[in-house]
Amino acid sequence: MSEKQINPLPLRLKQARKATGISQKQLGIQLGMEPGTASARMNHYEKGKHTPDYATLKSMADELGVPVAYFFCESESTAELLCLLEKMTEEEKAKLVKQVRQIET
Repeated sequence: MSEKQINPLPLRLKQARKATGISQKQLGIQLGMEPGTASARMNHYEKGKHTPDYATLKSMADELGVPVAYFFCESESTAELLCLLEKMTEEEKAKLVKQVRQIET
């Protein structure tokens, strides 16, 4: 029997939000949620009770300055690398891919 898979999204969402220093309510309002329900909705996402649709996830990612894929990273190092990669130009990414491929061979 396999171990239960843990959804990384709630943890990553909370980490990214805290890193920006904004409250659940503030993030929800910035995403266009009603002020009276923004905190509760964001709390449900961070607790894993509900999962946002892709459009909402994309808005969250944009607001928090992380790529959407960040929310699905299972390891801390992968999440950190992904954020660093997103800051690179396409040329820098291509160069890095080439360097990594050389290491593999």
